[in-house]
Amino acid sequence: MAPRDTTTLSSKFQISIPKSVRTARHWQPGQMFAFVPKGESMLLVPVPGREELAGIARGANPEGYRDREDVAG
Repeated sequence: MAPRDTTTLSSKFQISIPKSVRTARHWQPGQMFAFVPKGESMLLVPVPGREELAGIARGANPEGYRDREDVAG
């Protein structure tokens, strides 16, 4: 990935992600992204698929877990 890969917003308000970025991140067609406002900037964050999330909480300690029913209303 080059230090300053850039792109241009098209007249249809579309942005093409430079090949060097796609390749470095292993992004494929159909990848979903979230736009996260950060001050005057915008972060482009890939949304993980279910298969990528499987097992991430393995070994977590559920002790002291609170749910919506625990909140005083």
